[in-house]
Parts: sequence; structure tokens; C-alpha cells
Amino acid sequence: MGNKYKSVFDIIGPVMIGPSSSHTAGAARIGKVGFQLFNGQITKLKVRYFESFAKTHRGHGTDFATVAGVLGFEPDDVRCPQAIKIAEKMGIEIQFIEDSHPSPINHPNSAELTLENETKKISLMGCSIGGGTIEIRAFTIKNQQFFPKGGLPILVLEANPINQDKIQNEIEKTASIISQNESELTPNEFIYEYDLTKNLAETELKQLRLLTHNLIYLK
Repeated sequence: MGNKYKSVFDIIGPVMIGPSSSHTAGAARIGKVGFQLFNGQITKLKVRYFESFAKTHRGHGTDFATVAGVLGFEPDDVRCPQAIKIAEKMGIEIQFIEDSHPSPINHPNSAELTLENETKKISLMGCSIGGGTIEIRAFTIKNQQFFPKGGLPILVLEANPINQDKIQNEIEKTASIISQNESELTPNEFIYEYDLTKNLAETELKQLRLLTHNLIYLK
């Protein structure tokens, strides 16, 4: 099964509003990562599709699924088909772009999302690899760019180097770290990105948040 899928249910696909686990459920999950990463009210959403997504996004429900995820909806939420109308009523400006170039992350079901408001902007590139499973292969936050290994879960946090050692020790009590990346915000403050082998329990996340309040958990 490899490390892309955690169980047989990742291949069968999730409970969802259809029609497609790859083009609908996967798109909703990419959007949900944008929701988690932005962590605030957005006013603008730009979605750039590549290859298969660019050709079929209208007919396969990819548009409403992506927006549903950005609104924080799960793939099986009955509101998913109305997500675009809901977002527009919330004052969110939405733009869909069909890009004719090959996917920058080398997968046919690829999307680049840019979320912003008056004070904040983030972007991410994800792909739907089947059965509703996704990979996030790039994202930018606070003008710092990261390139995860792909699979979820991912931890993103701000900390100074001293706290970072404590945080990493806490993470390693419950999950193996596939890879770790860091980017300097100031001489005493860094953004750290961890690709993990397993999901963390709420109790484990609560313990980590005692060490840093600026923590984002992508799952």
C-alpha cells in the first residue's frame, strides 16, 4: 500500500457528496488545508487548476468542492454543492483559472489556491492522488515557502530555537517525523514545518500548544 495511504479506506474513498473521490472529495480536502493554513476570514480566493482538473473541474464538482473545503466543510457536508453561493453571500470574491501549462507539482489533478484578506495572504499547491487522499507539495505563509514531502498530517508552527527543541521532543513521543524544514522570520523566531507519519490526538496537540500558541495542524 506504500506510505501514501494509511488504510484500505483511503483507496475505497471517503463518505462524500459526489460525484468523484478524486475530483470532489480530494478537492474539498485541498480546500480544507487552505482553510486550516489561513486560519481566518478570507475575502478573496483564487483557484488555478492544471491538467485533468483544468479540463474537468466544472463537470466533476471540483469548483464547489474546493470552495466547500475553504469554508471548512467536510466532503460529506450537505452544503457542499451550494458552497460557491454561500461563499459569495459571505462577500468572498472567487476566481477559477484553467491553466494550460503542465502541473508544477507533476500531477494531473493539481490545484493552486491563493487565499487572502486585507492583512494576510497564503498560497498552497496540492494534488488529489485517488480515493480522496491528497498531497500538499508546496505552500507559502508569511512570505516563507515550504515544500512538504506530500502526505498529511503536517505541523506548522512558530517558535524560537530553544522552544523548538522542546516541541520536537514532544512530537517524537507520539509520531515519527518524516522530514523537517525551517525558515527564519527574525533572528529569534522561525517557522518550522514537520511532515508526520500519523495523526496526533487532541490531547497531544493540546500539550504542544502549551509550548507555542502559533501552531497549525494540517490533516
